[in-house]
Amino acid sequence: MNTLQQVKALVYKDIVLEWRSKYAINGILLYVVSTVFVCYQAFKSVDTLVWNALFWIILLFASVNAISRSFVQESVNRQLYYYTLVSPKAVILSKIVYNTLLMVLLSAIAYLAYSVTFKNTVGDPLLYTVAVLLGSVSFASVFTMVSGISAKAGNNSTLMAVLSFPVVIPLLIVLIKLSQNALTGLDRAISSGEILVLLAINVITITISLLLFPYLWRD
Repeated sequence: MNTLQQVKALVYKDIVLEWRSKYAINGILLYVVSTVFVCYQAFKSVDTLVWNALFWIILLFASVNAISRSFVQESVNRQLYYYTLVSPKAVILSKIVYNTLLMVLLSAIAYLAYSVTFKNTVGDPLLYTVAVLLGSVSFASVFTMVSGISAKAGNNSTLMAVLSFPVVIPLLIVLIKLSQNALTGLDRAISSGEILVLLAINVITITISLLLFPYLWRD
C-alpha cells in the first residue's frame, strides 16, 4: 500500500475502535457540556470578550483531554506490529487526521451548546466558523505531534506541557484575535493576516511531525 492508503486504513481503524468503546468521546462530551453548564451557572450572561475567551479555554482543555491519549492507548506490541506494516509518516498523518476529525466534532458540539446557553450574537458567523475550524486543526496537529514525542519519552505529562506551551500560547492569541474580529463583524480583509498565520502554523507543525516522527518511531 502507498502512504495515502495506509493513512486511510489507520484512520478507519481508529474510528472503528472509538465507535466500539465510546469511552473517550463520551467522557470528552460530558466534559464539554458540563463545563458550559458550570460557566452558565457562574456567569449567567457575559460580554463579548469574556464569551470568546471562555469558549477557547473550554476548547483548549477539551482538545488536551481528547488528543493527549493518542499514543498512550497504543501498546508497545501494537506499535511494533504497525512498524512491520506501515510507514511512520502514515502513522503520524493518520493520528493528525483522526484527531482533526475528532476536534471538529467536539468544536461543533461545544459551539452549539455554548451559543444556545449564552446566546451571544456573532457578527460574522462564517468567519467565526472558519476560526473554529482552523483552531480545531491547529490543536489537533500541535497536540498530536507533542503527544507522539512524549509517548516516546515514557508518556511524561510534564514534557507534554512544556513542549506545548511555546506553541499553544501564540496560537491562542491569534485564534482569540481572529474570533474577536468575527464576533464584532469587522471586515474580513482585516483578519487575513491571522488566517495566514494559522495556516502557516499548521503547515510548519505537520512538516515537523513528518520529519521528526520517523526518528522517534525507530526507537
